[in-house]
Amino acid sequence: MITRENIRELASFESPEGCALSFYYQPLTPRDKSHREEAILVKDQARNALREAEKNGRCGSARADLEKIVEMAERLHGNSGRAKAVFGCSKESFWREFDLPARLPGTRLVINRHFHLRPLTAINEVLPRRCIVLVDKTKARFFELWMDEIREREKLTTALPRRGRSDGFAGYDAGHAQRHVENEARQWFKSVADRMKELFDSGYERFLVGCREENWPEFEPSLHPYVRQRLLGHFAIDPATATADQVRTAAEPVIAAFRLHRRAGLVREVIGEAHRNGRGALGLRRVLRSLETGEVQTLLLAQNFAAPAVQCGYCGHLDSHVVKNCAICGHQTRELADVSDALLVTAVRNGIEIVHVNGSPEFDAVGGVGALLRFRADQSTEAKKAV
Repeated sequence: MITRENIRELASFESPEGCALSFYYQPLTPRDKSHREEAILVKDQARNALREAEKNGRCGSARADLEKIVEMAERLHGNSGRAKAVFGCSKESFWREFDLPARLPGTRLVINRHFHLRPLTAINEVLPRRCIVLVDKTKARFFELWMDEIREREKLTTALPRRGRSDGFAGYDAGHAQRHVENEARQWFKSVADRMKELFDSGYERFLVGCREENWPEFEPSLHPYVRQRLLGHFAIDPATATADQVRTAAEPVIAAFRLHRRAGLVREVIGEAHRNGRGALGLRRVLRSLETGEVQTLLLAQNFAAPAVQCGYCGHLDSHVVKNCAICGHQTRELADVSDALLVTAVRNGIEIVHVNGSPEFDAVGGVGALLRFRADQSTEAKKAV
């Protein structure tokens, strides 16, 4: 299972010779059990990548890595329905393999200075650490969901007293007993909510709750405000009998709805803030400047966004204008056919949230790249004093 630390490691890697190989494999429905068409596709892509590497004078290391990928393709045989990502550079003794959810846009092989992270960040976007809590009046089960892998991490239980309306002589104590049971249930729900707050403090960023519908109005008021702000929603399920696969299946529609709603909300917010000269940046030039000044909180990238740029080989400055020399330090720049990978590498290195926006004509119309800012450097008190 790939982790955020793995993604940061990949983003930190750079091959000065341009020999960083990224291979993404998306399983297809085979025409026969031999899966030969998959191997043929990879061989064709490897041949094309080698041809490009030879053009740029970096075929030595790339050839050895491409041969390893071709050998791997012969053995994949569908990879049990899982996608696969491989990142390697034999010149730097670097090789990493990861199984992924089968949601990649296709099989692809890229050789460059940095690893090609766009398909990976698209799968992993928005919700890095999710905790799903199943709760009723006597038990709570805590699951961790990462990409499409789920595991039960802990379980809490309690016991409610066996009291009913027949308690006491002629049932006279029944009302008191019932109130006592309800009070103990409230205390139990609060203890579960307190545990969720502890998990939030330990690094979980989003929560989902699964319970019987009649329990949700009782449990929801117990949630800490911080947890409530990071709640994706709730779904109906039997906490006692649900399997991990059933939990994941029930949670997926809630997560999908959250993602759709949040993307649309972020697009509206960024465009609105940019038009008000507030905490929004639109267009490549403005986003690059905000990344360099540390203003960016969330980077938004359209699915079809691509743009040329240059990067300084000395200070790393990115410029949307294709110039020979860096505007910051004066050293020579190198051309980037598509700046997307450089944007994503910068975002991952700096812990910036990445959101991929698909099917938004409104966002495409403003350039397909934007950012929600934490602050505006040019609107700080010191900046205003200097004007």
